[in-house]
Amino acid sequence: MNKIVIAVFALGAITFAAPASAEKLKATLDGKSEVPATTSSGTGTADLDYDAASKKLSWKLTYSGLSGPATAAHFHGPAETGKNAGVAVPIPGAANSPVEGSATLTDAQAADLLAGKLYVNIHTAANPGGEIRGQVTK
Repeated sequence: MNKIVIAVFALGAITFAAPASAEKLKATLDGKSEVPATTSSGTGTADLDYDAASKKLSWKLTYSGLSGPATAAHFHGPAETGKNAGVAVPIPGAANSPVEGSATLTDAQAADLLAGKLYVNIHTAANPGGEIRGQVTK
């Protein structure tokens, strides 16, 4: 009987400890956050989970009100708010909202993510440089 109780407690501790390396992050997207700003009435949110142990970033990106269909979406960086940067991680399947996916980050991308130096950008035909954007924050 005692061995069963100990095993249950040990498994409980492992299960409880595993999520400790997970970070919840978010981005709120709009046209005024673009550089330069757009007049888009589009909005969006990105809910992100980052597992530091595996460097896996998972996302659920939702958006609405764009000038037309999304042509692409990416995480860009490294860049602070108000600065532009190149594509760091593509977001495949962005033509329809919501978009869910994941990617394994490099050490540099992981550091930029946790330092707030990545942003989410959704592109359209009318705004090929980006229609709505949001900085990733904790």
